[in-house]
Amino acid sequence: MQWPENIRKKLKELPDAPGVYLMRGRTGAIIYVGKAVSLHKRVQSYFRESTYRKAEPKLRGLIRSITDFDVLVLRNDAEAVLTEGKLIKEYKPRYNTMFKDDKRFPLLRVDLNKPVPKFELCRIDKNDGAVYFGPYTSGLAARAALEFVERRFGIRQCRPDQPDEETYKHCHNDIIRQCAAPCIGKVTPEEYRERVETACAFLRGERPEFIKEVRAQMETSAEKHQFEAAAALRDMMFLLTRAVKEKALVRKTDRMLIDDAGRGIKELGEALGLAKSPRVIECFDISNISGTYAVASMVSAVDGVPAPQRYRRFRIKTVEGSDDPRMMAEVVRRRYGRLKEEQGNFPDLVVVDGGITQLRAARAALAEIGLNIPSVGLAKQHEEIVRNDQPSLFLPRDSRALRVMTGLRDEAHRFAISYHRRLRSQRIRESALDEIPTIGKKKKELLLKHFGSFERLRKASLEELLAAPGVGPKTAELIFCALQKK
Repeated sequence: MQWPENIRKKLKELPDAPGVYLMRGRTGAIIYVGKAVSLHKRVQSYFRESTYRKAEPKLRGLIRSITDFDVLVLRNDAEAVLTEGKLIKEYKPRYNTMFKDDKRFPLLRVDLNKPVPKFELCRIDKNDGAVYFGPYTSGLAARAALEFVERRFGIRQCRPDQPDEETYKHCHNDIIRQCAAPCIGKVTPEEYRERVETACAFLRGERPEFIKEVRAQMETSAEKHQFEAAAALRDMMFLLTRAVKEKALVRKTDRMLIDDAGRGIKELGEALGLAKSPRVIECFDISNISGTYAVASMVSAVDGVPAPQRYRRFRIKTVEGSDDPRMMAEVVRRRYGRLKEEQGNFPDLVVVDGGITQLRAARAALAEIGLNIPSVGLAKQHEEIVRNDQPSLFLPRDSRALRVMTGLRDEAHRFAISYHRRLRSQRIRESALDEIPTIGKKKKELLLKHFGSFERLRKASLEELLAAPGVGPKTAELIFCALQKK
């Protein structure tokens, strides 16, 4: 296979050192993250003809998809393992399977929504509202971290969600393991929660001063010739130090990616002939299937890095059927009309997903409200940057500027699709009410307004249904039985 010039050049400069490598696909997105004892040997192995010929279909697919790569040099293999796990967890590259759902490596979990939180070991990072720390490179490292935070911060170990005096009768952890015993009021709920939050800060790598306490205990044990205890504390200190370093490693990686994005927006500004680099970019996408549940998304990047707090969703209000340009005009008009009223800050560049038709619709909407914000379209087929008054622009596939553009466009598409699916799913669930006799459109709207959502309605008891407006005993029973079946 013939590799692009940028890859051939980078292959010659690879260091013979441990670290992680990030493979990028056509749009610049990270598609695979791996670790290596020697980056020089490992990364070069992907780009050999013999590797491609003998590889399984999945690996061949990965190799064909690579258009660029980055490397991050680290001090040793242990740091590479931790960084690899963190990056896979954060970016979820589609070709990675080893770290999927954190099934291989242990984590620490704490649910801060519980009245009396505690830490526990687990292997799956669920989307359940809890806070997870790790993954750790071994069960020993995770257990050492767990034992330290329990002893140092007085965190409880008992099973009940809300321990009380009855629980305390069967427990001696306040004596044996230095538990703060919130169950009998030795500490107030506020004091206990502060302990938990300090432990969380330590596990995030924000309180390294506590490592000094472990070192002091180790030195004291050694002076007293308690060598076994000193060795155990030494091992614990090493494992905890390694866990704390994870935070610094991730920050280092983030800085590398942020620097890359910063260079990308500078290149983009120059390529588009803008007066200044587009520090703030807003990108729009439309999602609809035959005009049903038409929605739009707006995502934003600041200095080339996605800024989720600036994202917006829109339900299309004025356009019926499949008319993407008119829908684009509507959301652009709504977004910047409101921003103008509120005297907010406008972006440096507006990007619309689509070609010249979508771009002209967006520009007409901007002109309608008296604004002249630089704007371009990004047509997906050839990654063509469309400009209304100038010829289209085709940036090199490996350019940082194109990576910023396509990454933002893909994020807008993902955000719009997820909103569209949510609305469809909600409509499918609510349609269960249409199948119940005596439930018309008006009563359905009253029920949903009363309960706030279909899920709350579905979980309502007979008594709660009877308390809803316009619902009698027979109707309440019909609704209850029908939704329980669903």
